Amino acid sequence: MDTSIDTAAVAAALTTAAERDHLSGAVHIARGPDVLFAGAYGVASRRWQVPVHAGTRFDVASVTKLFTSVAVLQQVEAGTLDLDDPVTSRVDLTGTTVPATVTLRHLLTHTSGLSDDADEEAGESYEALWADRPNYAVTETADLLPGFAHKPPRVEPGTDCRYCNAGYILAGLALEAVTGTPYREHVTEHVFARAGMTSSGFFDMRSAVPDVAEGWEPVTGEGGEVTGWTQNIYSYPPIGSPDGGAHCTAADLVRFIDAVRGGELLGPELTSAFLTPQVLHDADDDRELHYGYGLEFVVEPGGALRCYDKDGINTGASAIVRHYVRPGITVAIVANSADAVWDPFSAIDDAVTA
Repeated sequence: MDTSIDTAAVAAALTTAAERDHLSGAVHIARGPDVLFAGAYGVASRRWQVPVHAGTRFDVASVTKLFTSVAVLQQVEAGTLDLDDPVTSRVDLTGTTVPATVTLRHLLTHTSGLSDDADEEAGESYEALWADRPNYAVTETADLLPGFAHKPPRVEPGTDCRYCNAGYILAGLALEAVTGTPYREHVTEHVFARAGMTSSGFFDMRSAVPDVAEGWEPVTGEGGEVTGWTQNIYSYPPIGSPDGGAHCTAADLVRFIDAVRGGELLGPELTSAFLTPQVLHDADDDRELHYGYGLEFVVEPGGALRCYDKDGINTGASAIVRHYVRPGITVAIVANSADAVWDPFSAIDDAVTA
């Protein structure tokens, strides 16, 4: 263990969360090739009480957008896509409300102005989308289009910066159009395999796959006490898509950041672009939050880059991977309930930045 972080404090916080049944998940903290801390807690299946271990794969929700972005930028590098071309030049969106002025750059930086399937910044529930539409009917990228493609755009492209799942669905369709390969197959070969993410993949929740955690959420009584758990099988589509749903180990998320930083997935120009803030999202006295091509960047007063990360949250899933610039430390934590990651990650953040 490396003494540059208080690993005892990290271990204590994670153990306490697990003992209170607030955490079933895994953590991996590293500086380059040196593992500073790793741990696994709780159960991967509440039905069968299968314990989590380091090789357990978790649904990482919107962290998947990082993989989509890299795959798209690889095609930009190959010359089959251009960030400033309209998405309609690659994807047939006839009959939809998607403006012809929306570009791939808009989609990847959340500046498209499109109405989302569920506007998470406005507090809309993604889970509620499936109350009237069978989630099991949505298994391919194009199946997600009806959820947003006929809504009027919120604003003109480039007007503001607002988190948008729909943008990444369209980016995934553009990827499929130029590669002739289904999204999941392409990302598995050109992102996961190239990054050495040997445990990662897209696993159908209807199938029995070893070492894949099930998603669960607590059921609470009138006094807030947990009275049981319910599985997330009706909460979103059964298999991942360009905006979310890949399954990864915590170690593989750290490996992904290392692979990007090491130039293993993109050439120098686009590696730099991927690791650079692109658009200001919001700001306060303590920091500015910028969006990049998938990553989110925290910039300190004076302009120094503090960290960059991507998190994901869905019913039965939560995850975050963050790289701290000055100590050069990367942290990943994955879990199989929506609220499990955040308090433990706060303790980790305190330990890394102390």
